[in-house]
Amino acid sequence: MVTKEEILEVLKQVSDPEIGMDVVNLGLVYDVQINGDRVYIKMTMTAPTCPVTPWILSEAQKEVESLEGVEAADIELVWEPQWTPDMMSDYAKEQLNMY
Repeated sequence: MVTKEEILEVLKQVSDPEIGMDVVNLGLVYDVQINGDRVYIKMTMTAPTCPVTPWILSEAQKEVESLEGVEAADIELVWEPQWTPDMMSDYAKEQLNMY
């Protein structure tokens, strides 16, 4: 069975092309639940008007479904809590010179 760590690792392959940082380090992934061979992910975007939202969601689903043991990935786009730069990892803040 796939693990949450494996899912988060593969989601690091999905970057916001406008920012140049992956969705995990940006803090956009809020929750990951595994139920057998199905994965449920709650994630957000940096802004509701993000023009690449459909692409990011599609890429995230494709990457997770590429994992052995995952039949389907359902990604729910949520806006609560609202994303802020404080949600980024220290790595992302360092790479984006936000310290």
